[in-house]
Amino acid sequence: MTDEQKQQFTRRITNANKTEMIVILLEMVLIYTQDAKKALDKQDRETMQTEIGRAKNCLKELQNSVNFENNLAIKYFEIYLFLRRELSHAAVAGSKEALDNVCSIVSDIHETYRKLSEADTSRPIMENAQAVYAGLTYGKNSLNESLTGQDIDRGFRA
Repeated sequence: MTDEQKQQFTRRITNANKTEMIVILLEMVLIYTQDAKKALDKQDRETMQTEIGRAKNCLKELQNSVNFENNLAIKYFEIYLFLRRELSHAAVAGSKEALDNVCSIVSDIHETYRKLSEADTSRPIMENAQAVYAGLTYGKNSLNESLTGQDIDRGFRA
């Protein structure tokens, strides 16, 4: 994952509701898995292991957020568990097929949650985050960011 992608995810996370957080985590799994495939192609097992570990951590976060009172959610838990096993298999065996399988399944789930997130109008999870507004200004191809409310205390509220 590039530094630019990390910045974009950080900004999105500060404004994300619960459904959008799932979308973000799934996108991160896809990126880390694709990075693992690139490392495997280059025979860089150490980087592949690192990227697979990051993807597994994202899936673990998704597993930890499952609401077991919902029968459908239990199925998602099982899918996340299967994906983590596939990633473990890919890490041990260096299996590009297992990584492709993970990408395929996660892409399908991502598309479903992306559509759900468009209809979800709930408030962001992080309520006291700093707002960032960005746009092209003052010339071709230059991006200027404005931070609002810099004097507001963003710490814990009593």
